[in-house]
Amino acid sequence: MVAEGGARTPRVGAAVRRRRRALDLTLAEVTARSGLSSPFLSQIENDRARPSMRSLQRIADALDTTAVRLLAASDESRTVDLVRAHDDSGLRGDALGRVRPVVRGRHQLHALEFTGEQEAHREYRHRNDELMYVADGGVEVEADGRIHRLGRGDSLLLSGGVRHRWRTTAPGTRVLVVAVAEHMEVLGP
Repeated sequence: MVAEGGARTPRVGAAVRRRRRALDLTLAEVTARSGLSSPFLSQIENDRARPSMRSLQRIADALDTTAVRLLAASDESRTVDLVRAHDDSGLRGDALGRVRPVVRGRHQLHALEFTGEQEAHREYRHRNDELMYVADGGVEVEADGRIHRLGRGDSLLLSGGVRHRWRTTAPGTRVLVVAVAEHMEVLGP
């Protein structure tokens, strides 16, 4: 489909669906908010129709976001992205520990691999759920005043809003932290 002004609008169906589900809205609710028909919205979500920029803005308004954000979230060029273990792009850390993103780009899923020593300096409280999986070694997590000791193969789910901090307790520790990135933010103290 060609948008107003002759420009082609990329397929945004998956981005619209993810955003609608993140807000826990039904298709009927988005229909009522946007003024667009339910069959048309369904076709957009299933990439059987491409909205004009005007329609995309109406959908974005209904989903409390912007058309620009929906377009950015619809990046079709990376539907499959392999990150190799030796890929050090985006690597950060210090001499004792390092952090490596295992998911690149702007996606709904956010995942980091922590290796080496990590200290419990900072307290976190995320809006969204977070899963911590210990691949090797051990960690100690303080969550809402309780201490949880995790070893190899253990995982811990932290619901959104739970205050927590963590540190490694064994040499050679590797931890995978996975969270839903849509509107993920660290909440204040």
